[in-house]
Amino acid sequence: MTRNQSEGTDSTSRRKFVVGAGAAGIAALAGCASSDGNGDGSGNQSGGGANQNASSGETESGSESQQQGGMAPLTADGSSTVYPITSMAGSLWNGNAPASDEEYWGPGQYDIDTDKNMADYWAGLYGFEPSGEEGTPPFYTSIGLNHTGVGLEKLEAGQVDIGDASAPVSAEFPDRSEEELEPFTDHVVAVDAQPIVVSKEIYDNGVQEITIDELRAIYRGEIENWSELGGPDREIQAVGRAEGSGTDTSFRNNVLGDPDAEMPGTDVRQGQNQQVATLVQESNNAIAYIALAFVDEETLPPVGLTIDGTTYTYGENLGTLDYPLSRALHTYTWDGTSKKEAAFIRMILHDYGQTMFVEPNNYLRLEESYRQEQLDALPEPTNN
Repeated sequence: MTRNQSEGTDSTSRRKFVVGAGAAGIAALAGCASSDGNGDGSGNQSGGGANQNASSGETESGSESQQQGGMAPLTADGSSTVYPITSMAGSLWNGNAPASDEEYWGPGQYDIDTDKNMADYWAGLYGFEPSGEEGTPPFYTSIGLNHTGVGLEKLEAGQVDIGDASAPVSAEFPDRSEEELEPFTDHVVAVDAQPIVVSKEIYDNGVQEITIDELRAIYRGEIENWSELGGPDREIQAVGRAEGSGTDTSFRNNVLGDPDAEMPGTDVRQGQNQQVATLVQESNNAIAYIALAFVDEETLPPVGLTIDGTTYTYGENLGTLDYPLSRALHTYTWDGTSKKEAAFIRMILHDYGQTMFVEPNNYLRLEESYRQEQLDALPEPTNN
């Protein structure tokens, strides 16, 4: 995979409104979610919880062909990194655009031969009937915002259908046996490159590139002043994600070599990516690790990161799978995948979903062979 994130954003300019709507949703939900230092409060969802689906494919409300009016919504919660993808997908699903809407659906653009509304088509692949009300989907979606650990715990407890995760469950729950982890059914939907960002004042004062060794030293508490890196004489404020977030787990694993590595140099932790972004933007001495979807070159500049002699730079080679801090983004289901879950995840994995929900958020599409593997792992559609 060599596509970089700048190519993705160039090809999706016509979907700027969709991206803006997703960002607005993140901001709105951020006010409802916990923002304490440990980030261990539960996020909120717009819809009620659902009883967990079994691998048989039956929904919590009975027959999968039941009309929307009596059917519980498809629910998801977890990683704030994956949230922009699933939230945007859920918003357009709930809107259920007609086939004539080429900006938000337009199936012919994706070699899909149908005149059905968007959600009607994807749900119909698994036997769900249209609601009978124009613009109303066969079932609604309700996407919550939190972080990986909470989403996976809610999935296991039967509180949601999908657990959004930006780290594999084996890294999130390293003390569990393979048997205990087996019910977590993995679906990879995109790739994130996890850039390193600094406060704009630090960037403008000369710190535009650091090495992986310097990054380790900052979070280990061995480098504490920007002057040691060619910047101003100012203490470094090292910002981390909440323990239990997939972003934090991936950073520890990729940078420090152990998902449980200690980071004594961390000064403050935040529960979601958007909270990290706000803190760094409002500071004059901060550094943080964050998801690609939250980078803003004007107010939240990413620095180049040199690893083994190669400098990875935003807009050039940072948004590629060669970047050592790249990580898969997951939508886990429990003990198999129900038809309701498969309909939604299949939509995201299709070329339509990769174009509409992955690329506009600056994440990387899955390589074609791997994307096909993920599609093949889903239950077969019952209607083609």
